Amino acid sequence: MPKVLKKAESTVSFSLDAKDLAILKLLQHNARATVKEIADQVHLSTTPVHERIKRMEESGVIKQYATLVDHTKVKKGLMVICYVSLKQHDKIAGGKFIKRIQEMHEVIECYNISGEFDFMLKVVAESMDDYYHFHVNKLSQAENIGHVQSVFVMGVIKQTHVLVH
Repeated sequence: MPKVLKKAESTVSFSLDAKDLAILKLLQHNARATVKEIADQVHLSTTPVHERIKRMEESGVIKQYATLVDHTKVKKGLMVICYVSLKQHDKIAGGKFIKRIQEMHEVIECYNISGEFDFMLKVVAESMDDYYHFHVNKLSQAENIGHVQSVFVMGVIKQTHVLVH
């Protein structure tokens, strides 16, 4: 499980300067980089780099550190985008759906979207049979499901988590 950082206690915001952005850029490409390695790259000493990273963690700019895994090499070769609409759209019904989705380990991403559907899910499974079991016995059994449309990913063209360039 990825290391999730403690959420910021305060609502004090700060603006990121060029050094903060440079640090973020380096961390996005290698979260295991040492403070010394980062300090050498951004031309600061280790103490201010450490303090900047800590400040960005505490403020929520840096949400977590994680290892990106190739889904095809861990027996999750089938990727599916599921569009889901709910029957009811009140806060309680939506909250129940979100709670249920959080419990489904096959769902690796979930977005609340606008348009014809209410949610977009990114689902990984070992095989079509595995996905069928998930769809019939888990997703479709969730309370308040109106309609589900599954789109099967045939190839990944671009997949990145890099936000700072």
